[in-house]
Amino acid sequence: MPEESIEHINFDDLNKRAISKPIVNHIYTADPSAHVFDGKIYIYPSHDVDAGEAFDDLGSHFAMEDYHVISMDSIDSDAVDNGVALHVDDVAWAKQQMWAPDANEKDGTYYLFFPAKDYEGIFRIGVATSSSPVGPFTPQPNAIKDSFSIDPAVFKDDDGSYYMYFGGLWGGQLQRWRTGTFNPEQPESPTAFLPNDDEPALLPIVAKMTDDLLEFAEKPKGIEIVDELGNLLLAGDNDRRFFEAAWLHKEKDKYYFSYSTGDTHYICYAIGDSPYGPFTYKGRILNPVVGWTSHHSVCKVDDKTYLFYHDSSLSKGVTHLRSVKIAEITYNKDGTIITLDPYLK
Repeated sequence: MPEESIEHINFDDLNKRAISKPIVNHIYTADPSAHVFDGKIYIYPSHDVDAGEAFDDLGSHFAMEDYHVISMDSIDSDAVDNGVALHVDDVAWAKQQMWAPDANEKDGTYYLFFPAKDYEGIFRIGVATSSSPVGPFTPQPNAIKDSFSIDPAVFKDDDGSYYMYFGGLWGGQLQRWRTGTFNPEQPESPTAFLPNDDEPALLPIVAKMTDDLLEFAEKPKGIEIVDELGNLLLAGDNDRRFFEAAWLHKEKDKYYFSYSTGDTHYICYAIGDSPYGPFTYKGRILNPVVGWTSHHSVCKVDDKTYLFYHDSSLSKGVTHLRSVKIAEITYNKDGTIITLDPYLK
């Protein structure tokens, strides 16, 4: 739900109509990445704090500095905050803005993947490890080589291969890497270096991970999102093109690439036959929520599929104070997803 409409919302009524409630309310959480490890649900969100920053389209007001891991014994059980799992002060290369993370597991080691701005103001992606899914996590001394932008999501395929998906426009800086190197020449602007509306939209990025999950095993490459005719989505197609919040899940041998359209507030998805794509646009998973952002993950729990997402209903519209929610996803017989409305009419 667009930022400009928030002042007109009756939040008492909205919260009554919401299809789900915040899973925790003692802190603000956002951008949830959910996984099941050893039969238990673990959610890796960003941690929203009211830092008093001025609102802008680059996300400078999102000044998050640490991560908490939320755990649940079942989809209906209480959510437990396991405390600080990683703080920016523990990351040698990172200066600020610990934005949306993800996690995964291999051979008993748990990996936390996270973006942060380095001391040159450039977003990079780091890795931290732990023997426990709730941490504390020990970060690597340097960011992943050749990493850039934001919103890492790491998918484990059936053959044991791991792939990282990432990228985000505007404050996520993806548009500043169009030439292959970071372009800092113009003043920071959310629209600097973006393609024209009639040009192909900027692509999200994928890279296969090394066996130790600490580096890229290959040069990161773009993921094609195409329409029903096989044409790349255009930059001006704001209701369908990729903006941020990449995620991959698999259903019946098909790969579902989902993402946020950013300024138009949809969670959309596209389907392909390979973790590299191309992915054909199919529709929306979630219609707009209250708040400036929409960010999600998709996780199967006990043979049902759930969307983990956030909105700003608990903070009554303060856009940088968000709360994680959960709703079940259902599929049509043809494999398409039935779109969720976050609030009943």
